[in-house]
Amino acid sequence: MKPRFVFVHGNGSTTWEVAWAVWLKKKLDGAGYTTHFETMPDPELARKDIWLPHLEEEVKVGAGDVLIGWSSGAVAAMRYAETHKLFGSILISPSYTDLDDATEKQSGYFDHSWDWKAIKSNQKKIALVYGDDDPYIPQSEFAYIAVHLSPDKLKIPGGGHFMHRQDMNELLRYIEKTYPL
Repeated sequence: MKPRFVFVHGNGSTTWEVAWAVWLKKKLDGAGYTTHFETMPDPELARKDIWLPHLEEEVKVGAGDVLIGWSSGAVAAMRYAETHKLFGSILISPSYTDLDDATEKQSGYFDHSWDWKAIKSNQKKIALVYGDDDPYIPQSEFAYIAVHLSPDKLKIPGGGHFMHRQDMNELLRYIEKTYPL
């Protein structure tokens, strides 16, 4: 089965079309993958009570989909996987705590503990993609998530939070290898 790739951007943005995301959509579409990239409602705060119902009811994310979540979008992907079957997820620069950030606290994603077992069992494949020098998310966040989800790990030297990247060949190669057409 060929999955659909659904991109979920991070908070604080007014559009999904930032950094490497436009490049990735073009590459995936050009290779014949099915994609869904859109600006999420409530893009500034990325609130759980708006984003998760949107993914379920409007985007209809399900067992045939791979969520590509970036930053707060990766947090949303993990919460979504707690209660929904997915084909897989690619978590780019995720966190599991609110990082003492007021906007993250308002999002609602960190109001209860994580069900790591459900996140793992509700999907076939999980990848964790992170920069070795992320200025926003401590490396300890990635390590904690890795311990609990046992994902494929792509640690990108000099990747930062990937805001400066206009492409992400490492991610494209991972997708092509893991989800061949």
